[in-house]
Amino acid sequence: MTPHRNGSSEVSEFLLNCFVRYPSWQHGLSLPLTLLYVLAMGTNTILLITIWREASLHEPMYYLLSLLSLLDMVLCLTVIPKVLAIFWFDLRSISFSACFLQMYIMNSFLAMESCTFMVMAYDRYVAICNPLRYPSIINDQFVGKAAIFIVARNVLLTMPIPILSARLHYCGRNVIENCICANMSVSRLSCDDVTLNRLLQFAGGWTLLGSDLILIFLSYTLILRAVLRLKAEGAVAKALSTCGSHFILILFFSTVLLVFVLTHVAKKKVSAEVPVLLNVLHHVIPAALNPIVYGVRTQEIKQGIQRLLRKGW
Repeated sequence: MTPHRNGSSEVSEFLLNCFVRYPSWQHGLSLPLTLLYVLAMGTNTILLITIWREASLHEPMYYLLSLLSLLDMVLCLTVIPKVLAIFWFDLRSISFSACFLQMYIMNSFLAMESCTFMVMAYDRYVAICNPLRYPSIINDQFVGKAAIFIVARNVLLTMPIPILSARLHYCGRNVIENCICANMSVSRLSCDDVTLNRLLQFAGGWTLLGSDLILIFLSYTLILRAVLRLKAEGAVAKALSTCGSHFILILFFSTVLLVFVLTHVAKKKVSAEVPVLLNVLHHVIPAALNPIVYGVRTQEIKQGIQRLLRKGW
């Protein structure tokens, strides 16, 4: 604590109270979470190297997949090492600036990931519904513009949340009842009114993630309608196969997010630790499973990884 001009004390660091009511959760989760973290970082690194080294994978769809892998890795690196430090070594303190930096990265990169799924859904829509125009619409220039849009939109629109939270007056309590510096978990420690923070968090989350999910749903509705009109033998199976991997990734992303939201809505009926656990898992499970799904389901990536491993040996 540092002295404040009105006689109270300013918080200079926070303590992350991670599953202190259930210490057995820490012991039980420490090894699985470590393995998931290693798996996520390892598989995404292999996928990125494979796409970089294999000339046959230098296509827009795989560039978007590379972007998704990078976002997954940043989210993992932002959240999981600190959680593991708490689990393994009880290092619960986090500085004031590091806490709000973590909050900003989580908010912006989660929104970037959602936006990337939206662009990937559009990519699949063009591939299925306008296959003859696909090379002229989805090209390297399109990917470059999409990447700029993904970064610019989410870097700028998620900035007010951590800035507003950091400007609040933290005059006493510094124990965050969470494993990470989530906006509302931190701002509720403030002595100021946090109504604006709540409204901004709600509006920003539903505007960014909600609009992305609506456009993704619309893209897949149009894809399904176009697929059902195909009359050639095996055309339906082939068309669904091309976007099956992407759909599974969206399912991972949205399911954990949906369960997290529902547990918050029904927080009186579930333990307060459940949303915290889901929030942590949401930063590592999709990251660990995404490259595996693409590696198993996409023949070109599977062959590229095999060639890469043979060269390595």
